[in-house]
Amino acid sequence: MGCYILSYDLGTGGNKATLFDTDGNCLAEHFSPYPTRYPATGWHEQQPLDWWDAVIKSTKALLDEADVNKNEIECIGISGQSLGVVPLDKEGHLLRENTPIWSDSRASTQAENFFSKIEEHRWYKTTGNGFPPPLYAIFKIMWYRDNEPGMFERIDKIIGSKDFINYKLTGQILTDFSYASGSGVYDLLDGDYSETLITASGLKRSILPDIVPSTEVIGELTGAAAKSLGLPQSVKVVAGGVDNSCMALGARSFEEGRSYNSQGSSSWLAVASKVPLLDFRTRPFVFAHVIPGMFMSALSIFSAGTSFRWVRDQICLNLVSYAEKKGLNVYDVMTALAESSPIGANKLIFNPSLGGGTSLDDNMNVRGAFIGLDLGHTQADIIRAAMEGIAMGLRLALDELQKLTDLKKEILVVGGGSQSKLWRQIYADIYNMDIVKTNIDQQAGALGAAALAAVGAGLWSDFNKIDDIHRVQSVTKPIEKNTKVYEQLLAVYKRTATQQSELAEMLVEQ
Repeated sequence: MGCYILSYDLGTGGNKATLFDTDGNCLAEHFSPYPTRYPATGWHEQQPLDWWDAVIKSTKALLDEADVNKNEIECIGISGQSLGVVPLDKEGHLLRENTPIWSDSRASTQAENFFSKIEEHRWYKTTGNGFPPPLYAIFKIMWYRDNEPGMFERIDKIIGSKDFINYKLTGQILTDFSYASGSGVYDLLDGDYSETLITASGLKRSILPDIVPSTEVIGELTGAAAKSLGLPQSVKVVAGGVDNSCMALGARSFEEGRSYNSQGSSSWLAVASKVPLLDFRTRPFVFAHVIPGMFMSALSIFSAGTSFRWVRDQICLNLVSYAEKKGLNVYDVMTALAESSPIGANKLIFNPSLGGGTSLDDNMNVRGAFIGLDLGHTQADIIRAAMEGIAMGLRLALDELQKLTDLKKEILVVGGGSQSKLWRQIYADIYNMDIVKTNIDQQAGALGAAALAAVGAGLWSDFNKIDDIHRVQSVTKPIEKNTKVYEQLLAVYKRTATQQSELAEMLVEQ
């Protein structure tokens, strides 16, 4: 008799449902997308019911595809996009159809008001919240209070993305330590919400969900959830974790000093440690790990895969049409064309800040650009420049992390971008590091969530099995002549990034 684990990876672009056996083998997976809405500058919204609909659709499709007995599915674990603020009333009803997602930056006034009471350096050192402050949950909740008082008065709890799905699954309103650490009022070292920070926000502690370990079984499926998903009610649901920490677990970063590079909608470099890596100048963002007593510290660029998707949708519609006619993956078609462009894309530089700035930028309002574009540049140059610009943005993050801790001369890559041989070579050349790819690429977050479920349900005794699940498929080494070219272009990239930040302020004032 089999025993299976179901995981959900609730990302920025959609939900991926994945079915694993107890040895960690992926038996089937299905992705269901949902849209992001941009109703105003800095506003990035999604509909929580779209998430739930995607969970239902992806689960049903998965069960149709997988040749397993659904009654043998033992447990569910979920990885969720961070910094969500889903408002519920006392009856658990959703109070806002559209809610800000992690990249929404509307709450700048609320952050400024907060820092008139709490010194920002102190806040960062306490929370490790290194993204631009308006992105964090507490400031978005303050925005609700200040701009939608009628709705705010009805709020009983504010929960995150994966916690909303857990609520739909079990009826329980809870969060875990990793997700709570992105609330903006979580004390990393104390491992709990900070009363001092909550008081400064002017909000009540009761509006935040209680915190449990990521592996805790929070309940079984409700009758309604079981019917919607086509699963037995006996399926156990664990609390799960924030996407950064679940991906870290799935990418083998669950011991001191292990690091990985996520290449997805947003991309980051992260390292596991027993103490948070904090630096107020560069502001690595730190989440409590799903592993008790550990932290994940990272630096990122917000628009990696999303910038590349923008290039696809706005500049490569001819390739989209061609790929559809030929039954090909459009990204494979794009990267094949990019290979015809030389190293450096004929001196075309791409700044990938289409989604705004990070802590590495001088201005969070910075936006992207192609620099050096002329009449001689081709579509191939534009695609390659986008790939190189994303890698250069992450190279700046790598340089800063190396100042804070010792990193090996190789790094594991996971996420969609890791599947491209050309992109792995670009990263190897720009990082001047070996790039390691295993059989776990886009499944890292899903594997991390499944591992939490497996340990929580008692199917695994610990997380060491993850090392056995990973099998190295390729090691891409830097090419010295390419690295020299990129080192020269990197100086240009840095200069243009600074200038883009200066221009951003001028554009905001228009």
